[in-house]
Amino acid sequence: MKPISQTPTEPADYALISLAYGGALAGLAASARRREPLGAAELVPLSAATFALTKLVVREKAEAWLRQPFVEEDGGERRPRGRRMRYAVGELLTCTRCMGAWTALGLVGLRLHAPATGRTVTSVLAVSAGNDVVQAAFTWLCGNANRMQEQPVSRERHAAGRRRASQRT
Repeated sequence: MKPISQTPTEPADYALISLAYGGALAGLAASARRREPLGAAELVPLSAATFALTKLVVREKAEAWLRQPFVEEDGGERRPRGRRMRYAVGELLTCTRCMGAWTALGLVGLRLHAPATGRTVTSVLAVSAGNDVVQAAFTWLCGNANRMQEQPVSRERHAAGRRRASQRT
């Protein structure tokens, strides 16, 4: 990420985003005092759900409509649009770490204020994250299997070349 001096923004733009996040976090913390706390066992599914929701918002084509006012997408490359707050929001929408903090806040807030709905949403998103892991593992395994299939052919060609070379001498 570029320093503020190299972007069409002002420190106040980022301060406003930080204030909004801090205010939401403080509000959630204050309202959570009267609610059932999250159990340690919920942190892994919430983390997986945060990953899935963040990936959906920042990277997936299905959510391009959400990013479009703030992000220019050209050939797989994403750049923030405009100036000032529009640019700063575009940076937020292209940064998985940044967006992850916001999605985590939203998912934890949903879980605390509507526990059944929060668990359902978390479960769906966590299973989606699990699907991403399985798909990545499958792609990796297929790639390795293809490379391994190519290796015996190369060995056979190499051995045949050595036999021809030894026959000539």
